Amino acid sequence: MSCLYLLLLLSVGVSAVEVTRPRGVPLSKRQFYEEDKPFTCLDGSRTIPFDRVNDDYCDCQDGSDEPGTAACPNGSFHCTNAGYRPGFIPSSRINDGICDCCDTTDEYNSGATCQNTCRELGRKEKESLQKLAEIAKEGFLLKQQLIQEAKRGLEDKKVKLAEVQVSKKDLEDRVEAIRTEKETVEQPEREAKERHLKAWEDEKAAIHLEKEKTRMANVFLELDDDADGFVSVAELLSHSELDPDSDGSLTEAEAQGLLGGVDKVDTVAFESVWNNIKEKYISEASADNPAPVETPPEETRDSVSDNDSEQYPEDDIPEEEEDDDEEDDEEDPDAGDYKSPPTTLTQEKKDDDDEGTMPPYDQETQNLIDAAQKARDEFDEAERALREVDDQIKNIEKEISFDFGPNAEFAHLYSQCYELSTSEYIYRLCPFHRVSQKPKYGGSETNLGTWGKWSGPENDVYSLMKYEHGTGCWQGPNRSTTVKLTCGKETVVTSTSEPSRCEYLMEFTTPAVCQEPPSLDSGLHEHLEL
Repeated sequence: MSCLYLLLLLSVGVSAVEVTRPRGVPLSKRQFYEEDKPFTCLDGSRTIPFDRVNDDYCDCQDGSDEPGTAACPNGSFHCTNAGYRPGFIPSSRINDGICDCCDTTDEYNSGATCQNTCRELGRKEKESLQKLAEIAKEGFLLKQQLIQEAKRGLEDKKVKLAEVQVSKKDLEDRVEAIRTEKETVEQPEREAKERHLKAWEDEKAAIHLEKEKTRMANVFLELDDDADGFVSVAELLSHSELDPDSDGSLTEAEAQGLLGGVDKVDTVAFESVWNNIKEKYISEASADNPAPVETPPEETRDSVSDNDSEQYPEDDIPEEEEDDDEEDDEEDPDAGDYKSPPTTLTQEKKDDDDEGTMPPYDQETQNLIDAAQKARDEFDEAERALREVDDQIKNIEKEISFDFGPNAEFAHLYSQCYELSTSEYIYRLCPFHRVSQKPKYGGSETNLGTWGKWSGPENDVYSLMKYEHGTGCWQGPNRSTTVKLTCGKETVVTSTSEPSRCEYLMEFTTPAVCQEPPSLDSGLHEHLEL
């Protein structure tokens, strides 16, 4: 029952003419109880003589023949409560010695001493309802202001949208112009960098070729043991690493094959021989003085562990450590396949290092690079500005099309947030965005749900907000929050609770839901019928 309607009922001080009807029957059902006609149970189950109504014996299954006695366990008694609000009580409370109706009509035959408190209750209720009516009236006036502000805001947003869309077109044209300029200056930059790289590659190739010739000459001299100007089969046999079939030995026939089928070659013919053996050849100087090999960190740790274990008798090693080793082996089955990275540089890598790094660009090329980079920076900046404008347009369009109520009365809530502090938490409601909870004395924020939809009943859909898909509960559903909107002069969160696990309820007052107070005559007849 609307509090405003009740206020109207109490305000007029109803003094209705007493309508004769059986005890416990509301005025709205008087037509079913006519003394000069048989009574038909309200559920239609049977018809009985009227004198059996309120005879303290239950004839009807629905208890409708005993509205004023306790005979039927499922019956109900109507309290008229003149001066206050009417109501119903279970028929079992009739004449039970306890006053349930403020007009004392339920204890007509119990001997209980009851006082009629309806007028006092009505007076208090009237005062309370008057305050609510005043709040509703003021809230409704504020709501009208919010509606007007929303209309102006909507027009402003439409104007802003048109302006931003124009600026977007200008930015799109600018981006394309800068793109063309960028591509224009990048072409000579690319060509200049390619020329520079090719010159460097050619220079490296020449250096490498010269080094290769020097190395070949040194190897020839190294192999020519008798210094007769030839490398012979016999001289080649000392280098078993050149064995072509990798069986561990280099035969004379194999050595002769490496020399091209002859017994010896001079420096000119050695060039073709060198191409076949240079990958396998090991210098005698290197073999006599091997380069130190760096120990991988893993091996170092293993060797330290081995040395440590030697300090103790084998029997004293704790079993747990052995178990740990076994577990490590199980967890890393590929550990045995580990291959340490090479610790010495290959000859090609050494040659590359000897050749040095690519020299800096000449001034002309550097100028082209700088110009191209400047164009790229300008292009990136223009694209960033265009993306920002796109985002701005999407946000404005979203706000314009958003459902802020029949008259956009909720639009002012869109960019606001409201907090409620309890003994443990700070609750934060950002309408149409999210609800969160944060511990008052430190800790991370918990998402109690993001905006879902209006979820009130069909005749009052804007009375409830639903926020869904919040942070998941431990072994439970994702958190969600229902926000109940009530009329108030101020916009504020008044309470929070958790009726069900991970499902929160938040009370939120705002003028946006205040309704226009009814006129004095509105609804009065309906309540008199109660």
